[in-house]
Amino acid sequence: MANKYFEDQLEGEEVLYVFHKHPIVMRRGLILFMLSLLGGTLPSLVNPEFSWFFGGLIGGLLIGIILFMPSWITWHFSVFVFTNQRLIQITQKGLFHRSVVDMGLNQIQLVNYQVSGIQETLLGSGTIMMQTFVGDLIIHDVHHPAKIQKRILEILRDQGIIANSYGTNQEKKLIINQQEGEEIEEA
Repeated sequence: MANKYFEDQLEGEEVLYVFHKHPIVMRRGLILFMLSLLGGTLPSLVNPEFSWFFGGLIGGLLIGIILFMPSWITWHFSVFVFTNQRLIQITQKGLFHRSVVDMGLNQIQLVNYQVSGIQETLLGSGTIMMQTFVGDLIIHDVHHPAKIQKRILEILRDQGIIANSYGTNQEKKLIINQQEGEEIEEA
């Protein structure tokens, strides 16, 4: 295998699409960063000299970077990887907690997206909902959910997987029986 893009990549597995959540998920760290910068300028109110202002600003900057890093690490190392065989969801929470969900592409039945509210509309974020055989996979705060949903459906179609929507198990049985050419009796 020529290139391995991630540690658990299988032999012959090709990475087709990779995406992150919207950067808005870092908002708490960004607010703390800005507040620490502002707090760093407060010593210049006690002694209004440039040395106190810039010294406090540098101190606030260093504290802000320390407060922002956990949010950035969580965003940067949380990734969704589509390969020609599976979907891998890697979720990083802080420095020492990582969660990995590994699901075959053939388990995905339905892919939808939702943009609700003024914040999601203005920022271009939303929620991707994937119905699978093992349950629902919901990905919140996705950047450009319509584009990502379209790309996921393209990947599924290219791999020969047709994502359908069935309401209930009884409806699924009836549709399968119709496809097999059997006559269906109504109850």
